[in-house]
Amino acid sequence: MERYVKAVEKHRDLILKAQNDIWANPETGYREVKTSRYLEEAFEKLGYSLQRAGNIPGFVTVLDTGREGPEVLVLGELDSLLCPDHPDADPETGAVHCCGHSAQCAALLGIAAALKEPGILDDLCGRIRLCAVPAEELIEIEYRSELIRQGVIHFMGGKSEFLYRGLFDGVDLAFMVHTTSGKNFDVSRGAVGCIAKRIEYQGVSAHAGGSPWMGCNALYAATAGLGAVNSIRETFAERDLIRVHPIITHGGKAVNAIPDSVVLESYVRGSSFEAIRSANRKVNRALCGGALSLGANVAIRDISGYAPLKNDNGMIELAKDAAMAALGEELEINERIGTGSTDMGDLSCLMPVIHPHAPGAVGKSHGSDYFVKDPERACVSSAKWQLGMLVLLLKNGAERARKIKADYVPRFESKEAYFDYVRSMNCDGNRIEYDADGMAHVRL
Repeated sequence: MERYVKAVEKHRDLILKAQNDIWANPETGYREVKTSRYLEEAFEKLGYSLQRAGNIPGFVTVLDTGREGPEVLVLGELDSLLCPDHPDADPETGAVHCCGHSAQCAALLGIAAALKEPGILDDLCGRIRLCAVPAEELIEIEYRSELIRQGVIHFMGGKSEFLYRGLFDGVDLAFMVHTTSGKNFDVSRGAVGCIAKRIEYQGVSAHAGGSPWMGCNALYAATAGLGAVNSIRETFAERDLIRVHPIITHGGKAVNAIPDSVVLESYVRGSSFEAIRSANRKVNRALCGGALSLGANVAIRDISGYAPLKNDNGMIELAKDAAMAALGEELEINERIGTGSTDMGDLSCLMPVIHPHAPGAVGKSHGSDYFVKDPERACVSSAKWQLGMLVLLLKNGAERARKIKADYVPRFESKEAYFDYVRSMNCDGNRIEYDADGMAHVRL
């Protein structure tokens, strides 16, 4: 393992420069033009031939050992978050890498550089697919919904979109390492999935002071709906790890006019598809109740978000062995299911994956105090660890990769079957129909 570790160390300056450059130029999902171009140029300078995503940012490239074997996908995420209060936020957009994706990209570039070192592939077989993927953070639902309406994208998350476009065809196993503010290299058993929601309460505008009784206050309807959602939280079983956390993105146009349109965004997260569907129905019922209480209407767009993530047991053991071999460190294995969501969950429905964490950040994830304080750990050590996982998977005739693949039981028989299922979760339109006699018919 020593020569693989040294191959990464040789490119330490390249890795750290990439972390600094990408951190300084944050872009949110499906807007990562500068970030993608930066990595494209760096990869091409290393001698890689790229397959670009096309009309969205991101790319893949395949390195073939020339010996038959499985194909392993290694990913780095391009996008940032929105946190305008962060000291390093872009002053125009509010974007900032307060989830550490800049470190992921830097580590991915380090892996790419190390794999080009002479003789580095000699003991390996199969293929390695490296991917710079957009849009992991499930934000700006309005913007992404419009991209879907225009036919630019088909799915909210970049990994699902790449899967749909065939950029992962032929892949047998996948992994990526996320940056964390924890102290150790760690992994959990998985994470919850989610449905994304856009909710618009529709009322009637009127003069707020002179004749408010002539209007129908969409903001009050939304407030009633949010109150109803809060009132049903104790009906969610603890085992299902349901999380619902709406925000108001538009609350009215003028203080002296009754709001006729109020827009919210939310997720419904859960540990299984079944739990998500059940909780989402309850949430929709509560949201409709708020509209009914004022005689308003509510349009709810439910959009398949991310599948629950299941980290494969064989891949967890692999990551543990690689951490010791490449870094001399123990991997901390948490038996819990994380309550954040990631589109790595979508890939875990079709192939064995792992989504562990590398330390090096400080502060609250997604918060204004989040920084990559120790890029050596977050980027360089992460690259060593990931290269170690590749080596353990693909050496000795790729016996370990073959066994992990053979032991894996997919949740769906094909990507087409998966897409059919998640599309069945989509639903859009007004949820209440009022009769002339005042009767209301509700569609959840």
